[in-house]
Amino acid sequence: MSSSYLPAITDSLARALEAKTPYEAISILYRVLQNPSSAPDAVRIKEQAITNLSDLLRQETRAEELKSLLAQLRPFFALIPKAKTAKIVRGIIDDVAKIPGTSDLQISLCKEVVQWTRAEKRTFLRQRVEAKLAGLLIENKEYLEALNLLSGLIKEVRRLDDKLLLVDIDLLESKLHFSLRNLPKAKASLTAARTAANAIYVPPAQQGNIDLQSGILHAEEKDYKTAYSYFFEAFEAFNALEDPRAVFSLKYMLLCKIMVSQADDVAGIISSKAGLQYVGPELDAMKAVADAHAKRSLKLFEIALRDFKAQLEEDPIVTGTFLPSTTLYWSRISAD
Repeated sequence: MSSSYLPAITDSLARALEAKTPYEAISILYRVLQNPSSAPDAVRIKEQAITNLSDLLRQETRAEELKSLLAQLRPFFALIPKAKTAKIVRGIIDDVAKIPGTSDLQISLCKEVVQWTRAEKRTFLRQRVEAKLAGLLIENKEYLEALNLLSGLIKEVRRLDDKLLLVDIDLLESKLHFSLRNLPKAKASLTAARTAANAIYVPPAQQGNIDLQSGILHAEEKDYKTAYSYFFEAFEAFNALEDPRAVFSLKYMLLCKIMVSQADDVAGIISSKAGLQYVGPELDAMKAVADAHAKRSLKLFEIALRDFKAQLEEDPIVTGTFLPSTTLYWSRISAD
């Protein structure tokens, strides 16, 4: 990679776009960022170069390089407004998250950013990165650290009355307490999230998140009809956004159908226009369980558990919420 910088002009960005290989394009964009100019036009070009470079590094699955990029950009952040800095930082963190198998790296990156934001007194950005970090810790089953982080963060955000962030944090707290099998606290946090959400406009993805968590908690209480309606709302929101969580919402919808002895509806839902978009192992697992249920066959159910272990026994929502009741059903069948 050449050490000589390129002029921060649109022609340099065009040159990167016309590059024959991703490696060449990445090299050109790095050289644009090395330009020492702090003129307004140069700064604007560099902002676009950062976005393009981040996209390329994500496509090339160079997660470590994305982390290094964020550290290298800190002097540049002194030249641009805090809001633009927050957008760039969160964008790079999101790009790392799109690379598979980077959960530990994401946690490390978020912790580094939190330390930097504390030193720079960038409260707005710090709070959002801490919320992201808490979500990662929950996914990584580091519950105690996530609980300590959320406890302090939620008090701080309530004082500031930042309702949109409060929705995020209350929802995270609900997921955390659910993971710890503390259903009353999980429900209380979800109620708090809904209350905050009712006072503001909530983006469709976040509303889908709320509906998904509502469905999970109702399923935990064996209120499968209400759970189904929430999973359906979540599916519609995620499907419209082409969000990968749509398939899980659909999966839990189908499980609710099975739990209320409407397994015959499963095949119809899967073969519908919306269902056909998500044909794959998750829905195949539901079809196998529904078939076992319809035929009242314990053997078929055990085969489904074996063939779709990742989709059934390794899904914490399925194992924690649905499978205990399903297992009880099959124990009664075998007793008959």
